[in-house]
Amino acid sequence: MSSVRLLVGTKKGAFILTSDGTRKRWEVQGPHFGGWELYHLNASPADPDRIYASQTSSWFGQVIQRSDDGGKTWNPPGTKPEDLMGSDGAPKGASNMFLYDGSTETGQPLTTHQWYDGTQRPWEFKRVWHLEPSMTDPDTLYAGVEDAALFKSTDGGKTWLELAGLRSTKGQLWQPGAGGMCLHTILLNTGQPDRMFVAISAAGVFRSDDAGQTWRPTNKGLRSKYELPDPDAEVGHCVHCIAIHPERPQVLFMQKHWDVLRSDDAGESWQEISGDLPSDFGFPIAVHAHEPDTVYVVPIKSDSEHYPPEGKLRVYRSKTGGNDWEALTKGLPQQDCYVNVLRDAMAVDEIDPCGIYFGTTGGQVYGSADGGDSWEPIVRDLPAVLSVEVQTLP
Repeated sequence: MSSVRLLVGTKKGAFILTSDGTRKRWEVQGPHFGGWELYHLNASPADPDRIYASQTSSWFGQVIQRSDDGGKTWNPPGTKPEDLMGSDGAPKGASNMFLYDGSTETGQPLTTHQWYDGTQRPWEFKRVWHLEPSMTDPDTLYAGVEDAALFKSTDGGKTWLELAGLRSTKGQLWQPGAGGMCLHTILLNTGQPDRMFVAISAAGVFRSDDAGQTWRPTNKGLRSKYELPDPDAEVGHCVHCIAIHPERPQVLFMQKHWDVLRSDDAGESWQEISGDLPSDFGFPIAVHAHEPDTVYVVPIKSDSEHYPPEGKLRVYRSKTGGNDWEALTKGLPQQDCYVNVLRDAMAVDEIDPCGIYFGTTGGQVYGSADGGDSWEPIVRDLPAVLSVEVQTLP
């Protein structure tokens, strides 16, 4: 029987939740790195016991942690900060640190990006938001960081080099959203290994067809009337999350600052599918493991009220690719609930029927073993949940 492992990042540590294929009883391990922010944990599809974690502290900075035994033990696979610079003061570009590179077009450093008031500010590394391991090589992984940039490691997280072609794509016009200027979503594709998508708040979606060397914006059809006056702007759209089904890689789904959208042509154009949702604002979006047209979102009231409408925590499911939506309520609190579900805090397993999981800023992790028809809390009273990833283990 298959088993399931949930990787949960929180404001104060990482937790690992495990169950057999029935998904009825769960064992909770943790906290790992108690007291630290764990923005994201993710496992290698090529080696399920290889897990990477982004550990962040305002005092000690950013550390990438790695486990090779399914989360039982951890080590930072890098070098010391003082070893990062050469004798000439230039970055070696080889470390467990993130040093921004120059433009692939000009060879010159990409020095500034737009600030809230329209002025230019220097790029400044703050943290790693998202880790995405290669689907075929456990030593290769990508990191989406704040200020927004994409980095790649081919030695298990010891050293990182920026794929600077991304920031060359109108990077001077990118500006922070309310949560900062972060690269928060990375989508890989086994069928087309050279194609990648990333999403940046608040710049938009970008696509590469040459394994990350060059990029172009893919935001046609997005409307951002509240935050972006130019309706034809190629960048500047506040995208919260994008999702894809591996068997239908030309179709993407998006939860934007406002609006839920769908693309049927690999991001060339987007159409709104918010339909009858009670709010088109939210953060996560996920696709069913076996049904490419079944999509899940968690609407919240607005960008100033980050909690469910009417205090009712509801996952909304569309089985028709976004044409219509149904509220999933069984087992979820339907009164006095004022939590949020963040962009990386929802995931699906590959068991049939598909399991769905999400974590809240109130410290609950909910799970459904029947595709969302019914829910139950797996664990309560954790620190605020920042991310949830799931592994389906043999």
